[in-house]
Amino acid sequence: MATRLREITPAALASAALAALVLGALAAVAIRAGGLTGLRATDLAAIRFTLWQAALSALLSCLLAIPVARALHRRRFPGRGLLISLLGAPFILPVIVAVFGLIAVFGRRGLVNAALAPFGVEPISIYGAHGVIIAHVFFNLPLATRMILHGWEAIPTERFRLAASLRFGPAEVTRHLERPMLRAVLPGASLAIFLVCLTSFAVALTLGGGPRATTVELAIYQAFRFDFDMGRAASLALVQVAISVTALLIAARVTTPASFGAGHDRTSLPIPQLSVGAGRATLDALAILLAAAFLLAPIGAVFARGLPALPELPAMIWPATLTSLGIALASTLVTLIIALPLALAATRHRWAEIAAMLPMTASALVMGTGAFLIARPFVNPTSLALPMVLLTNAALSIPFATRILMPEIRTLQADYDRLAASLGLRGLARLRLLTLPRLARPLGFSAGLAAAFSMGDLGVITLFSDGQTRTLPLALFQLMGSYRMDQAAGAATLLLTLTFALFWALDRAGHHADPR
Repeated sequence: MATRLREITPAALASAALAALVLGALAAVAIRAGGLTGLRATDLAAIRFTLWQAALSALLSCLLAIPVARALHRRRFPGRGLLISLLGAPFILPVIVAVFGLIAVFGRRGLVNAALAPFGVEPISIYGAHGVIIAHVFFNLPLATRMILHGWEAIPTERFRLAASLRFGPAEVTRHLERPMLRAVLPGASLAIFLVCLTSFAVALTLGGGPRATTVELAIYQAFRFDFDMGRAASLALVQVAISVTALLIAARVTTPASFGAGHDRTSLPIPQLSVGAGRATLDALAILLAAAFLLAPIGAVFARGLPALPELPAMIWPATLTSLGIALASTLVTLIIALPLALAATRHRWAEIAAMLPMTASALVMGTGAFLIARPFVNPTSLALPMVLLTNAALSIPFATRILMPEIRTLQADYDRLAASLGLRGLARLRLLTLPRLARPLGFSAGLAAAFSMGDLGVITLFSDGQTRTLPLALFQLMGSYRMDQAAGAATLLLTLTFALFWALDRAGHHADPR
């Protein structure tokens, strides 16, 4: 009994710290909300728009991802692996940088309007509800594609061979193989995207606004920063938490397994009988090319405009850069310190997994609002800007890190638990000699994701900053707000380069530390 208690103590401490941060913030919000009495009629419109745009963004992302994932599954071509890897780029792309890239492509002076101008077409605007949805599809189309592609690759290759031997056509393959897989995968993908869009802040802040394109997150920010109506901000935060929890409960009920049975774990290869044909090949190529252009053009536009502007960056950028780097590295360290013991315990104790998922019930702005309410009676909240950004970024990264670590930990326990027990390897010795070396790769990947998320965050800092305390994303937003677009392009390029460099360096460090 004493041994088991010693094993779970680090996880218990980690879960207590995380629960105190998340639940403390939510409790402060709930107390200050006063039964939702602070809500206005415009807030109800913001709630309706938030739900509508999140649902539509999730629907469009998944619908557009299906032909792209199918094409990537059926086709083999040079650079396919690199393209699939690049599809993950928007996931770690700083939101404010992506918004800048989308403006460079779809904005009034962007590439699309420049191409349409010779034909006399009126310039299109990316601002408003449609701009918010375009940005959300940009971020989430790669996520949906990867999830659906994994679903296709999870179908045992024997099922496709059997379909080929039975001379199934596309309709039969869709009915017997693809549709059951999609029924299993799409609810989870839709929920993940819905939750991301539900708590999106930087997109709505830069591309939304106005009575017809205000999300709950943006309404919280406006009530906080401009009206200083803490009751209204807390009421909106409580509504957002309720919507997120409801979406999680619904998804848990609608997700169903595909039930294909086991295969022989062979690499899934395209079956010629099911993928040949000029028409299908053309449609697959078109789907891949359009998706690649949509996802990579904004990133290319950022570099094309930003590289020449790097020497002209204003002086405020460099302190902001150092601040962002310091927060990102410290936040990554905190993430790993909490996520590792929680993931180790979560493979044996359900409570540890629940604790690790707690931050998914609240967004950065909701947690920031709660922290502001707690701190305000005792200290000036602006003095806590950087610590709160650090802790919030770490908390929001913990669910991802825990989910990445858990499968590897299960494998580690199955392979080495008996050997470690026979050698008397436990405690810090086991952590140093066995756990850390064998988990080096997922730890490096988790660290890279946490650093990238923190580096690009534009959330809590907007609530706590006094205008002088800046991170690099906030400095970029200020440059965009003052229409210094060339300097903003340079700052966006710097932020994008540093974010990818941090992710790459930490991920590669994990690979190099792996003894295998």
